[in-house]
Amino acid sequence: MKSKLEIPVQRPTILIIDDEEPIRNLLVELLRAKYDCTSVSCAEDALNVLKGDVFDIVISDINMADISGLELLRHVHSDRPDTVVIMISGGQTIESAIDAIRGGAFDYIMKPLDLNHIEAAVDRALRHHVLLTQKRTYENNLEEMVRERTTRIAHLAYYDDLTDLPNRTLFVDRISQALTLAQRQPQLVGVMLLSLDRFKKINDTLGHQEGDFCLVEVANRLRKCLREGDTVARYDSDEFALLISQVKATEELADLSLVLAEALRSPFFLGGQEVYVTASFGISIFPDDGTDEDTILKNAGAALYQAKKAGGNTYRFYTSDMNARAVKRLALETSLRRAIENEELVLFYQPQIDYETHLVVGAEALVRWQHPTLGLLPPSEFIPLAEDTGLILQLGKWVMRTACAEACTWRAYGLGKMRVAVNVSAREFGRSDFYESMVEILNQTGLDASCLELELTETTMMQNADAAVELLTRIRKLGVKIALDDFGTGYSSLSYLKRLPIDTLKLDRSFVDGSTTDPNDAALVVAVIKLAHSFRLQVIAEGVETEEHLRFLRLLGCDGGQGYLFGKPVPADAFRNLLDHELDYANEILFSVT
Repeated sequence: MKSKLEIPVQRPTILIIDDEEPIRNLLVELLRAKYDCTSVSCAEDALNVLKGDVFDIVISDINMADISGLELLRHVHSDRPDTVVIMISGGQTIESAIDAIRGGAFDYIMKPLDLNHIEAAVDRALRHHVLLTQKRTYENNLEEMVRERTTRIAHLAYYDDLTDLPNRTLFVDRISQALTLAQRQPQLVGVMLLSLDRFKKINDTLGHQEGDFCLVEVANRLRKCLREGDTVARYDSDEFALLISQVKATEELADLSLVLAEALRSPFFLGGQEVYVTASFGISIFPDDGTDEDTILKNAGAALYQAKKAGGNTYRFYTSDMNARAVKRLALETSLRRAIENEELVLFYQPQIDYETHLVVGAEALVRWQHPTLGLLPPSEFIPLAEDTGLILQLGKWVMRTACAEACTWRAYGLGKMRVAVNVSAREFGRSDFYESMVEILNQTGLDASCLELELTETTMMQNADAAVELLTRIRKLGVKIALDDFGTGYSSLSYLKRLPIDTLKLDRSFVDGSTTDPNDAALVVAVIKLAHSFRLQVIAEGVETEEHLRFLRLLGCDGGQGYLFGKPVPADAFRNLLDHELDYANEILFSVT
């Protein structure tokens, strides 16, 4: 099978157009190691060059004296439809970006140029150019395309489209064959489920394309570790399955787990940066842990769950007591179903501070479970379970109603018109009645819509981008604020950010924590704040725990923040007391830190 995306063997070509010689020289110096670069100082010269030469990518300034970059863009698309255009500009307005994207530009980048951003944008543009070229080839060879598609459909019935590994269907069939053979010639067969630890973080921070590249590289590394006759398959989104036949001793499977972990140890290069990936392994063995494929796979899954629960980056063999743990999890699920009606859930509130006014402008509502026998449970103990079972829908509605009611009491206590921020899961946001349910809660509690802020992750918003934009637009018309949560793991494209009707970017605590000690984290924080302000968005930093954090963030013009420096999450009564007394100290900090 051919790779889905084939990069040309010859060096890609780039035409650089900018009337500032230093900019041209900078771009040529940055890109010439991977690309053949040609540079000119004006659009007129560029058009003359384009008459004779074909370029994969054009990088053009938008503001030039003779012919503007937008006019040049129209010429390029007319004469060279497969050429991908990136526009750059010293202008700081969103209107220029919108005009460029509407005109057909692949991306738009503001000066001063960030070299990592430029390089990543050009690499994305090259991949887009390859796709355009392939599309043109298919259009010119329709019969060949139909034959290839027919063959591919037949292939995809048993192989994964992304990694070209056997899929779940083929893997289960091969287990069945291996077990049949093992019963005739008594021998052990090992089944191993491998799950990448915290892979969702890669998708959420670097994007699904980089996540896909990671999965392909993982598949390639796993292939190299297996013997002929063994199988590695793509079992689920971030899970792989391995079938190991003719096992002589269980120690072989433990050793193989260590070999596989070592194969993943070297960094993956994603989004222009090094990313380290670890995995959890669950192992079951025929005939000790089952005599049919369903039982073997179920038990490997139980072992994998225990490996992940242990913190990941380890392996677990299936043991019989794992069934007892499964029963315990089921009991916890049953308890969670009763928790809301038994009033076992409580909300804690963490203050959000405005750095300019020194005022508490709101609080994030964070749910806890006061379990009758297990004590106070943090969200990590039950939110994943709620999401798996669908209980997150009922729980989320309770959180929003309770938080809105509490926000009304703040005004009655003379605390002003403060906002309450509520986290919304992807399953909640994807419900067809989400808008109506939110409006009903606002009406029932009497909370002014401007006092409610919804916090959603990038993944939640972009699962169905068009529908999300339409829904968020309706929500904002009510006056409800929208915050993009956990932001800060890389540049989002300008064309993507401009689509989202949001008010605030929340800078992830992991980057705030390292901003005063790690130059890479510091550079990222600077970039995010600058990017957000260029789109007229506010930036709220999470995890502000030291005066050094606060001093650095205020220096960069960050709008506000929350963290232990100002107050930990506390129950409603304690939060009101915090506002009355303890935040005097936080106010002193804001005045003293410059």
